[in-house]
Amino acid sequence: MLRRMLRGLGIAVLIIGYPLLAHYTNESAHRGHLGALVAVAPLVLTALFLAWRSSRRPLMLSMVLLLGLALWAVWPSLEHHFGVVYWLQNAGIQLLLCLVFGRTLMAGKKPLCTRFAEVVHGPLTPQHEIYARQVTVAWTLFFAVMVLISTLLFFLAPLATWSVFANFMTLPLVALMFIVEYRVRKRVLPEMPGAHILDAVRAFKNTPLSSR
Repeated sequence: MLRRMLRGLGIAVLIIGYPLLAHYTNESAHRGHLGALVAVAPLVLTALFLAWRSSRRPLMLSMVLLLGLALWAVWPSLEHHFGVVYWLQNAGIQLLLCLVFGRTLMAGKKPLCTRFAEVVHGPLTPQHEIYARQVTVAWTLFFAVMVLISTLLFFLAPLATWSVFANFMTLPLVALMFIVEYRVRKRVLPEMPGAHILDAVRAFKNTPLSSR
């Protein structure tokens, strides 16, 4: 129980603390060193985590070392352009999610939200299958719009303005999308048994990557 509480607290601190620190570095061009550190930290830590868990640990750790050397070689440039790293991370994640949802809309594939719904509810009615496909389209468009907004703000607005959107609005907008979809579903499919909004998150986690 204590371990679970500490883990939850750590995740909460990370979710709140990292955006605050990232925005702090984006507010001033004189924080290049800290900005570069904060910007590359998720990339390095993720690579290190995956390398440590890999069955080819020595090889993968060597690759992480090469990554570190490459970052060291271009560090002066990173200090002056760390905002680009922030943007690539934000827009890249949104684009990846857009592709994850969008590719399942191709002919012969099962829409991703249909798979989620089957995990939660079991076999679906024809009406629910149609709705689940429409929700997959909606999520695809949502993430596409998020990529577009992030990119336009980054290149056309001050970095601090883009930072507010990326660090403080992205997660709330995703949460709002979940809430809106839930409300619409209750109206369109009132006969469906109630399901918690977080069930969609659990369904995504439990859906094999090969099915996405």
